[in-house]
Amino acid sequence: MADDILIRMPHIHDKIDFTVEVFVVHNQKVLLRKHDKYGIWLSVGGHIELGEDPNEAAVREVKEEVGLDIEILDSRVFKGSDQKYKELVSPVSLNRHNVSPTHEHVCLVYFAKSSTDQVVPEKTSDVWKWCSEEDVDQLDGISLNVSYYAKRAIKEVR
Repeated sequence: MADDILIRMPHIHDKIDFTVEVFVVHNQKVLLRKHDKYGIWLSVGGHIELGEDPNEAAVREVKEEVGLDIEILDSRVFKGSDQKYKELVSPVSLNRHNVSPTHEHVCLVYFAKSSTDQVVPEKTSDVWKWCSEEDVDQLDGISLNVSYYAKRAIKEVR
């Protein structure tokens, strides 16, 4: 029971956490969410939990938040693994940013594709939108980095 509670904690550390951000693409559109607390457009993502690697966190977060099964864009040359070694899909980018005056995230950014656009949001109050490159340019409250990666994901995920 105590282990189960620990694994579901939103923060593993008081000062810094590792997170994933996934730009999901379907039919040349990227899925973006308007954050209810901050009022800005973001991709799907969240904290990497204890006992999981970043790839597992990316797949889990997308499934939990929007109900989609995804395939992470994979540019690995070597894909081997055994009982002691697992080759992971590399993120397309890494960043470190403040989420409050006392807490930071190190974020691994991934591109992924979905075979469907049927979003089943975790919270019914969430606002989700499939965006073309032109739609991304028209969004109010989107940061330069989210806009850049959203449009790049559309181009790279075919």
